[in-house]
Amino acid sequence: MKAKCIAVWMDHASAQLMELTSGEMDSKIIVSEFTNEEKRETLQKGNKTTHNKEQRETHAFYKEIIASIKDYEEVLLFGPTDAKTELYNILKEDHHFDKVNVEARSVDRMTENQKHAFVKEYFYKHLVPIE
Repeated sequence: MKAKCIAVWMDHASAQLMELTSGEMDSKIIVSEFTNEEKRETLQKGNKTTHNKEQRETHAFYKEIIASIKDYEEVLLFGPTDAKTELYNILKEDHHFDKVNVEARSVDRMTENQKHAFVKEYFYKHLVPIE
């Protein structure tokens, strides 16, 4: 049986979804609506309204990622920030992902080629065969 696999490189600003099929990499980018400028304003103002906006937009960002990965059997979350861990914890509480193998890995910032090599190496080591 061939596993349906997807990797998500992410930080709090964006997520790059990478599906490896037949040795080829298909990518999709999801961008958080909560921009760096809004984050600076949040820190400066420190008010509850701005904090709530950040939470809503972060939740919407994670929800969009979840909708994009819901049909996969193997999910690799990786990236330099704790965003992957936050999403991992959400997925572990979501019963739709009970039968999905989800793993989170910490990595430094990577170039596009490094991301693709990391994903290929991970899935080839852990899951062979891939569609």
